[in-house]
Amino acid sequence: MKHKTFENMQCPLARGLERVGDWWNILILRDAFYGLKRFDEFQESLGIATSTLTRRLDDMVASGMLERRLYCERPPRHEYVVTDLARDFRPVMLAMLAWGNRHFAPEGRSVELTDADTGVALDPIVVDRTTGRPLTRVKVVAGPAAGDALRRRFARMDRVA
Repeated sequence: MKHKTFENMQCPLARGLERVGDWWNILILRDAFYGLKRFDEFQESLGIATSTLTRRLDDMVASGMLERRLYCERPPRHEYVVTDLARDFRPVMLAMLAWGNRHFAPEGRSVELTDADTGVALDPIVVDRTTGRPLTRVKVVAGPAAGDALRRRFARMDRVA
């Protein structure tokens, strides 16, 4: 069953969710960032049904998150490689990983983020690209391309997020 599409909504979060898809897609991306590329590698890592994995990979290629590359002509075999679009999503995934460690790992961290050069443990935060300041007090407002309905919604929700 296909879910409602968010691609026509003016909300960038909804449009982003349209690209990322469901939890399987995020786990496939996680494994792709870990270096997995082939169908059987994803299937073994995730324990996902063949039909579900096929649909998820096709959707992720169609949405531009993965690129399908032929690595064997006979029989035709493909590998899946992260795109620039997916690489831009990686900080979101790293923040989710840290959030999961902080709130949902009573047994302790099973996965940690460390600096690749020094090995020092990292705890990511979201910062403003221009100032480098952490995003702690943020107000979400209608942008220049917002339509009337979106502007009305934000006018009713004058709150700091």
